[in-house]
Amino acid sequence: MTGDASSRNPRGEAMNEIALFDTRVDPSVLAARLSDERAPDIAEKLNDEAPEVAAAILLGLPMERAIEVLDQPELDCVADIIEMLPRDRVAGYLSGMSADRVTDVFREIEEPGRSDLRARLDAETRGAVDRLSAYGEETVGSLMTTEFVTVPGTWTVGQTLEHIRHVEKTRETIYAIFVLDPRTRALTKAVPLRRLISGDPNDNVLSVAPGRRPLAVSPTASREEAARLISKYDLLALPVVDAVGHVIGIVTVGDMIDAMIEKQTQDVQRFGGMEALPEPYMDIGFFTMIRKRAGWLCALFLSEMLTASAMQGFEGELEKAIVLTLFIPLIMSSGGNSGSQATSLLIRALALHQIRLRDWWRVALRELPTGIFLGAILGIIAVIRIVAWQKLGLYDYGEHWPLVAATVGAALVGIVTFGSLSGSMLPFLLQRIGFDPATASAPFVATLVDVTGLVIYFSVALLILRGTLL
Repeated sequence: MTGDASSRNPRGEAMNEIALFDTRVDPSVLAARLSDERAPDIAEKLNDEAPEVAAAILLGLPMERAIEVLDQPELDCVADIIEMLPRDRVAGYLSGMSADRVTDVFREIEEPGRSDLRARLDAETRGAVDRLSAYGEETVGSLMTTEFVTVPGTWTVGQTLEHIRHVEKTRETIYAIFVLDPRTRALTKAVPLRRLISGDPNDNVLSVAPGRRPLAVSPTASREEAARLISKYDLLALPVVDAVGHVIGIVTVGDMIDAMIEKQTQDVQRFGGMEALPEPYMDIGFFTMIRKRAGWLCALFLSEMLTASAMQGFEGELEKAIVLTLFIPLIMSSGGNSGSQATSLLIRALALHQIRLRDWWRVALRELPTGIFLGAILGIIAVIRIVAWQKLGLYDYGEHWPLVAATVGAALVGIVTFGSLSGSMLPFLLQRIGFDPATASAPFVATLVDVTGLVIYFSVALLILRGTLL
């Protein structure tokens, strides 16, 4: 029987996918198979290949398609791939890529390769890369692109549309056109493409511009500020202006989404109590992974030693009332959980500018009754549990079990309240002294509350059980 193998084998599609990236296949053949796919899909598949194979495949693609693939933020290890390519071809690729992407690539390439590639760039691309490289990695300037559309305020709608048709292929976006003062070259208006299309070709371009002043941001502003403006006003592109109002770049919504995903990934990793990973998980070397995780893990372990010290301080009480040890895990986890909740809420609120540093006292006044109420809920549940176990005969807490229940319930109120307060105040403290609030990770807060929680627990026990068990 004749026919396609994949039609006879239900796993044929998966087998074809595997065969596509069999390293024994000529890279030019792979390039031919990929040439009709979308650039993001090609980039994703190249991530599964060694840099030398990915470079060979790129060489087999048409020039414009290879540039489009290299411009994709989804493509990993771009610097390694670039270094595998012939130097004469690399210059052409880099010159065709967006300036912000080329700048990111140059940051990853080590010397002397970086200087060699820089010398091969055309003057326009080299100048753009030099300007963008001067800004810090967390600023808007490092994220902006220099490929945007500007026109003088004296042009007509028809002239502007004709200019867009002429430069469209070399611009990051054409959905926002920035109108400049013909004399000072300062930004005066931002015109959406929709308004241009619907306008009379003979009218002045300013006639279709919104009446309000355009939003803009400084190149030294934080990426979070640009993200806030883009999100709040639903912008497709945000102009970046210098001190005199000249447009030096734009930040597109696509670039901002990529930057925010990267930033949030780093924050999530810090929440787990470790340093942020600079590369995807599967690309991180074994010893790099150890280095990123061991430091925080050791710091947290040393901090937890204080828990042992706290328990040693109450060793006598523990010997007299061994029943108290049964509730130590319950007490410690409840305080840590409440602290982690508050920390997560406050870090996000600070990042979104929903609250500011000056609002710390308002947050404290809000978290204090919240912590008391949450602690009371947990305390009531704990008391009910102790009473139920005692009455049902599931466990005997001794003749003073009502006092034991009162101790656990009261301690939970204090510990959960302290956890909520400390967890909410720690992000403010870290931001005030210049640290990223994301470093107030859940494990760090839990460790802090563990130690203080034990002190609160045994202090309450001394007050309630003095003269009976203690």
